[in-house]
Amino acid sequence: MSVALLLVDHGSKHDDANRMLEDVAELLRQRRPGLVIQTAHMELAAPDIAQGFAQCVRAGATEVVVHPYMLAAGRHAAQDIPRLVAEAARAFPKVAYRVTEPLGVHGKLAELVLERAGL
Repeated sequence: MSVALLLVDHGSKHDDANRMLEDVAELLRQRRPGLVIQTAHMELAAPDIAQGFAQCVRAGATEVVVHPYMLAAGRHAAQDIPRLVAEAARAFPKVAYRVTEPLGVHGKLAELVLERAGL
C-alpha cells in the first residue's frame, strides 16, 4: 500500500498565505523522503481538495491521509473538509482515505509559541 499525505488549509485570496502550506509540505518532504505529500486549499485557492486528492492518486497512492492544517476542530476541520474529501474520493473507489484531527493542543505547539514570542 502506498500512502500519501494531503495537507489542507482554509485557503486565502493572498498568494503568500497559500504558499506557506507548500513551505510546510516541503519541510515534511525533507523529513520523510519518499512519502508523497501534496497540498490543497478548502476554498479560495487552487489546488482544491479534489485536485489535491487526485494528485495523490496520480502519484501512486492507494491510501490518502488528509490532515487539516488548522489549529482547532471547528466546522471546517470537523465537517467541511471531511465532506469535501469524501466527495473527492468517490472518483477513486479503490483508494482508501482518512481525515486526521487538526493540530489541536500539543506540547510542541506550546514550545513554538514561546519561541516565536522570544520567551
